[in-house]
Amino acid sequence: MFTLRSILRPLLMAVAMTCLVIGLNNCTQAPSSSNAPSASPAATSAMTSATGDRKININTSILSELDKLEAQLGIPALSNQIQASRPYGSIDDLVSKGVLKQDQFDQIKDQVTVEDIVLTGEAKDVDYLTKLGLMKGHMLIADQLLKLNLPDQAEPHLGHPVEEIYVDIQEQLPERKVPEFSASLTAVQDLVKSKPNDPKVATEFSSAMSGIDKAIAVLPATQMQSPEFVLQAMTEMLDTAAAEYIASISGGKITAAIEYQDSMGFVNYVKDTMFKSIEAKLTQQDAPLAKDLRSKLDNLAKAWTQPVPPTAPVVSADEVANQVKAIEQAVASLKKTAA
Repeated sequence: MFTLRSILRPLLMAVAMTCLVIGLNNCTQAPSSSNAPSASPAATSAMTSATGDRKININTSILSELDKLEAQLGIPALSNQIQASRPYGSIDDLVSKGVLKQDQFDQIKDQVTVEDIVLTGEAKDVDYLTKLGLMKGHMLIADQLLKLNLPDQAEPHLGHPVEEIYVDIQEQLPERKVPEFSASLTAVQDLVKSKPNDPKVATEFSSAMSGIDKAIAVLPATQMQSPEFVLQAMTEMLDTAAAEYIASISGGKITAAIEYQDSMGFVNYVKDTMFKSIEAKLTQQDAPLAKDLRSKLDNLAKAWTQPVPPTAPVVSADEVANQVKAIEQAVASLKKTAA
């Protein structure tokens, strides 16, 4: 089943999806690396550095995670091609199913898996907060677009949380004693789709945001007040934001508005909410680092001047990748000090 995001991707993405729908094995796919823009060394480095030993499950990962592979290889619509060709018996199926050529696969084979990834302890909580943070980022950019009277652009972002991310945390909700909130996410999306000017949109939007906030609120206060803990989720979100931003650019122009907007929402949530929540505590622990991170985040945010993307990027993909990498390196220094 295709998500709204899949349908609303640029034309290249639609071509890849059409191949699946009509079942033509010889249908032309989106451009391979031979004629698609290649990711630069800086962008590739940023995409791989934050991933570390954590592999991407090509059978279950959400599109935002698969976008990291798309950004690294510079293949338009790759994340949707990976999703459309599921299931995979082994990672080598990426080649046998024609999703990647052998030389492309060799570049990312150590970063992917088909095995279930079971997270426990703090890693599970970091992943949970990251997923909810991505939801918040999607909702925030949707809200900005609604305020600009652009419901058609806002609607897919309202769909991402429930269509892409909710399934990844759904099993955890009962054990964390979190009320189900997918219905409220769906309700606001459906209303914006059918009656974008209905006054109830604001009420439904607030209800959806409240559901996400309640899910975040169950995390222990000791974690949410810990710079070391929150910064882990922040860097995961920034890594995803960088991948989305890189995927939004082709031929020196912003060709995928949704990816540009996704990345803007993620960065703004990290900068204005997540970092702000620990900034005072971090300043007490390490004032120079807190000041440095605030400066780096503010500088990173300059890549997004408005929700509706300009024709050409204000900041290059390389610069965004390097800025995210610099933030990750600064955060790593805090981890070493704490250890």
